[in-house]
Amino acid sequence: MGTVVAMGISMVCLAFALRAIPMGTAYAVWTGIGVVGTVTLGIVLFDEPKNTIRLVCIGMIIAGIAGLELSSPS
Repeated sequence: MGTVVAMGISMVCLAFALRAIPMGTAYAVWTGIGVVGTVTLGIVLFDEPKNTIRLVCIGMIIAGIAGLELSSPS
C-alpha cells in the first residue's frame, strides 16, 4: 500500500515539474533520482559493494541531472 501511495505522490510531483521544465528534462531528472536512490538504498540496506567505479558512476548521474536542470529554460 505504501508503494502505491509513493508512486502516486511521485507522479503528482512529476506533473508539477512539467509545468516549469520540458518533459525530457523532467523525466530524466525523475528517473535519475530513482536510479541514485535505488543504488544508495542497495548500498546502505543490502550491503552492496560501494567501490570507486560505482561511486564515480553515481556521481556522473547526479552531475548529468544537475546539468540538465541548469540548461533548462526558466
